[in-house]
Amino acid sequence: MGIFKHLVLTGSLLLVAAPGMANQTFSSEKADFRLETVAQNLEHPWSLAFLPDGSMLVTEREGRLRMIRNGTLLSTPISGLPELVVSGQGGLLDVILHPDFGQNQILFLSYAHRNRDGMTTRVARARLGDDRLTDVEVIFEALPRSNTSRHFAGRMEFDRDGNLYVSVGDRGDMDRAQDDADDAGGVHRITTDGTPAPGNPFLDTSGVNDTFYTIGNRNIQGMTIHPETGEIWSHEHGPRGGDEINIIRAGTDYGWPTITYGIDYSGLPITDKTKKEGMAQPLHYWDPSIAPSGMAFYTGDLFPEWQGDLFVGALKMRKLVRLRIQDGEVTEEEDLLTDLDERIRDVRMGPDGALWLLTDSPRGKVYRMVPAQ
Repeated sequence: MGIFKHLVLTGSLLLVAAPGMANQTFSSEKADFRLETVAQNLEHPWSLAFLPDGSMLVTEREGRLRMIRNGTLLSTPISGLPELVVSGQGGLLDVILHPDFGQNQILFLSYAHRNRDGMTTRVARARLGDDRLTDVEVIFEALPRSNTSRHFAGRMEFDRDGNLYVSVGDRGDMDRAQDDADDAGGVHRITTDGTPAPGNPFLDTSGVNDTFYTIGNRNIQGMTIHPETGEIWSHEHGPRGGDEINIIRAGTDYGWPTITYGIDYSGLPITDKTKKEGMAQPLHYWDPSIAPSGMAFYTGDLFPEWQGDLFVGALKMRKLVRLRIQDGEVTEEEDLLTDLDERIRDVRMGPDGALWLLTDSPRGKVYRMVPAQ
């Protein structure tokens, strides 16, 4: 298509392609595709959300919420964000829209927060209007706090009942993931006002936070809903080896650090066990690690060859992974964008039928994947 400037209306997404847009063509086993650069010079972009009017919100880990409108990244960030801290892996993380955003303009942000007791992961609810957030309210906070700046997790997803799933990492202290009196190292399920979701598995268990949904998760960086079953899928970072894809099921212990397919960064073993009764096995794992981040099922019409495939971004290995899954098993695995040499931070299924990617860099980009022809 080359360099162009016009309006393209595809579904509900209005894209303005600006002069100088870089188009790159790539080949894969199933389809050839191009990358269109929609925005660039974002500082470590972390998450992307599509608004009903065709605009997009992008979080920058450095503490800014940005708007892409009519294909242009607005220079002035959205104001009114909650107080947050940028430290190590922490900062402004995920953004997700309320299921009824079109009526109420409510969104949710996950982020790192610090006070005199240390740092933790928080979720705030806010209302978006006139490029400003109002009615900002903290609805979730993982306790206890600590002084490490690692493994905040922060990925979020809604299920079909309108409950919000929030991942919290082990905060760099692996044993916290097996302590059910500690909010770290698991997935929490809450309502849109922050109360424990009905049917949570530990509602009647003394000493366990009522918001807990799973335990034994190291650092979940990707979460998405299965388009057919409605199940919440996730992936998480292992140490050296042992990155996992899991289906999030109520009350399940995913084993970290009692079982793992990875070893410590020092090269020493963490455990001699990869399986244990009562602990879930991953649907798929990587060894060596790819450092997965961001994931989405492809459900669009632009690439019929990819229909139903799961796409996972990789930070360490700088690629996009396509997985075909049948009967609970990975039957195909293909590495894409290996020549791009970009850390893929987020992967989103767009309302226009394209896959959208964020790259993790001080000059990060928003890419749109479309067919080559």
